[in-house]
Amino acid sequence: MNDDEIREAIYQGIRDEIQESINEYVDQREESKKTGLGFAENEDEKELKVNVDKREIEKILKEYKKITKNQKSNFAEIKKLSLLDQHGRQL
Repeated sequence: MNDDEIREAIYQGIRDEIQESINEYVDQREESKKTGLGFAENEDEKELKVNVDKREIEKILKEYKKITKNQKSNFAEIKKLSLLDQHGRQL
């Protein structure tokens, strides 16, 4: 995967998490309206807006690259294979 594809996957993951939270909020709000509980709200605020900071996506991308680089290292391969020396100890 190239950087743009990874960046888009990270963005989609964050957006999905935020959307789930928004859906729960809306459901809870509708439920409170049905039961008559809650506070009076301004009906003009019908939209919830979400901005995802590109710097945060870049931080996640950097961490992802670091993890994948470590997973491709020789030490990680040895750990995956659980190689043993002649005395039965891990290499």
